[in-house]
Amino acid sequence: MKNTNAIITLLFLLLILAVPANGQTGSNALSSVNISGIDKERMNRYDDFLKKEISEGRIPGAVSYIMRRGEIVHETAYGYSSLADKTPIRQDQLFHIMSMTKPIVTAAFMMLYEEGYFSLTDPVSKYLPQFKNLQVAKNVDQGATGETEQANKEITINHLLTHTAGFSHGLGGTKLDNEIAKALYSEPHKDIESRVNAMLEMPLIGHPGEQWYYSASPDVLALLIEHFSGMTTAEFLKDRIFDPLDMKDTGYNISKENKGRWMPVHNLDKQGNLINSKTQLPTEGNTIYGGTHGLFSSASDYMKFCQMLQNKGQFKGKHLLSPKTVDIMTMNQVGNLYEAAGQGFGLGFGVTTDLADSKALGSIGQYYWSGAYCTYFFIDPKEELIVILMSQLQPYNNYYGEKMRQMVYQSLITKY
Repeated sequence: MKNTNAIITLLFLLLILAVPANGQTGSNALSSVNISGIDKERMNRYDDFLKKEISEGRIPGAVSYIMRRGEIVHETAYGYSSLADKTPIRQDQLFHIMSMTKPIVTAAFMMLYEEGYFSLTDPVSKYLPQFKNLQVAKNVDQGATGETEQANKEITINHLLTHTAGFSHGLGGTKLDNEIAKALYSEPHKDIESRVNAMLEMPLIGHPGEQWYYSASPDVLALLIEHFSGMTTAEFLKDRIFDPLDMKDTGYNISKENKGRWMPVHNLDKQGNLINSKTQLPTEGNTIYGGTHGLFSSASDYMKFCQMLQNKGQFKGKHLLSPKTVDIMTMNQVGNLYEAAGQGFGLGFGVTTDLADSKALGSIGQYYWSGAYCTYFFIDPKEELIVILMSQLQPYNNYYGEKMRQMVYQSLITKY
């Protein structure tokens, strides 16, 4: 009997030792390879792609940050933050996120909507009288001095949020676009109101609501934040978004102690070699707290903002936005005015509306944006997926945003 008990005990111990520590057997034992439905070996293709781009001198360096089903599945830094002195890039690198400022300012603005300060259909002139009697260019190639006509309707707050107001960002290449870019970004301005007023001195490129045209409209949102809250936009963002989300590295200026974490922007010289750009935007002393661009941030900070959105306005028990507000922000609001195939535009985000038309991997309902210095992010609610890729390279090229989606989506598998 004693021998029998000893044999049973031995067999039991051998059985325990034969089972993996995570309690999974067979195909389920792949958890060391797969995390939250991501195949880590397939994700290596993404790593290899970025490493090759860096080694062949097309980008200086990059930080990747990916979360799926609430778990960090990829957190990597590649290459250099500065090619001039070969400084290795850091995971907590600080980037000028440029137009990735727009979603943050839009979210802040919608907090004021939830507090009842305005309706989306309100004319902007109800709060900013200078928006009355705006003119529209009859021919954008004639510039600001060409013939104009009065706008056939007033600009509404919804027009601002959806880039359908008829404003421009100055990027379209027409004579009027070029003059708008100079007025907004080359002329000196002391604050956001000064820049918005300069925009209003230019004719609109089209009548409100009749086109989607990428624009400086979010600067008007920033001015309205100041009008409604009595705070600067910088103060409002810190109080209502950055502090609640513990985004300690995000703001319009970089502190002296963190200056070493800043990544300068790079570009190709005439010989095709990647170099530090001769002109850099200032990292301190900025007083224009705009909605179009201006914020510095890190990948981990921006991930917290994205987590809040993916969680329908909640973050670690804090309620920043209503789920219903996030819903209308991330659905197509512009019909077929947005011309990218399979895409629409919500309130502050591009939105995927037709996967077949998009000719890319993804999900209907994915929302996203990017920044002029090659920073990218998207949120896929269906897949519970957040992806961020940040570098500092000009001019802007969406190639890396497209490859980011392709490489990340191909790594998805069924969760074990």
